[in-house]
Amino acid sequence: MAKLIYSASEYDADMLYATRFFAPDPFVWVCCNGETHMMLSDLEVDRARGSSAVTHIHSMTELKKEAGLSGRGDGVAALVAYFFKANRISAVEVPQSFPFGLAEMLRKEGVVLKAAKDAFFPERLYKSHEEISCIEAAQKMAEVGMSRARDILRAANPTKAGWLKWKGRLLTSEIVQGEVNAAIAASGGVASHTIIAGGDQACDPHERGHGPLPANKAIIVDIFPRVSKTGYWGDITRTFVRGRPSDGLCRLYETVLAGQKQALDLLRDGCDGKKIQQGVKSFFDKGGYLTEQRDGRQAGFFHGLGHGVGLEIHEAPRFSSGVLKKGMVVTVEPGLYYCGLGGVRIEDLVVVEDKGCRNLTHFPKNWILR
Repeated sequence: MAKLIYSASEYDADMLYATRFFAPDPFVWVCCNGETHMMLSDLEVDRARGSSAVTHIHSMTELKKEAGLSGRGDGVAALVAYFFKANRISAVEVPQSFPFGLAEMLRKEGVVLKAAKDAFFPERLYKSHEEISCIEAAQKMAEVGMSRARDILRAANPTKAGWLKWKGRLLTSEIVQGEVNAAIAASGGVASHTIIAGGDQACDPHERGHGPLPANKAIIVDIFPRVSKTGYWGDITRTFVRGRPSDGLCRLYETVLAGQKQALDLLRDGCDGKKIQQGVKSFFDKGGYLTEQRDGRQAGFFHGLGHGVGLEIHEAPRFSSGVLKKGMVVTVEPGLYYCGLGGVRIEDLVVVEDKGCRNLTHFPKNWILR
């Protein structure tokens, strides 16, 4: 069956995967009879011919003339319907995210649409050597950002009030976020929603962090940049303390680190990701770190052990989905979070291989900065 996508590749990973072409506005991609086609505005046609991975590039203006369509008054549906009729296409498979309005108009034009039951490109689960190289480059970029964060935290001085001071002013999450994002931008990437969260803020895993950063307490730094040239993502998390952590926080950190090592040691082609995740949780439970509700808040290990990374920062597979196979790229990011004590998360990005995994993350896990 023919395939159809209508979206902007700048934001749609399936479209970017299909075309290897960045465009901020929606355009048409079709795969039929073993060949691929794109229909774009004249603004993008020449650039697409020089840089996309598609067999045939069509100008929408020229197609409209060929079809006898009047121009602006005739929409994408009429153009696609003409193309399908010319190529004897009566039914197409579309992604689950396909625009509903366009689907309704195509049905009125006589096109039969079938939404994909699962992933539109199942092969995206398994990364090629080229893709792994792109992800590895993104991870190196993430480590550039992490180095900047660590260096700033190390250079900061604890105050008597329990905060950190840097270059004569209180050091805030926002300052470090700006410095990290700037370092990544200078390396050719884009970092958004960078997490620099300290103290109890770190106990909410997706809290970006705001305000002054504490001394002697855990500060979670989670950086996930996208390489501007390729669209691939990196993902790394480290936990730091500038000053002297409590004995309880030290034990918390060592437990998370041991849990991550347990998971990394078990990863290999054909392993059961769900069992690995459950094993890490059991390890935490036995250490006295239960996952439960405390004072109306989640506490313990209450998120997944990891997720796929590629043209999306969060993509399949997840550990909880079951079997992990060779060629999959996943994060391994256990975490424990207890208000009053602190939050600790450690995240590496790895490739599943035949007899183990290859870690794409080389940033050290020395966490106490003095």
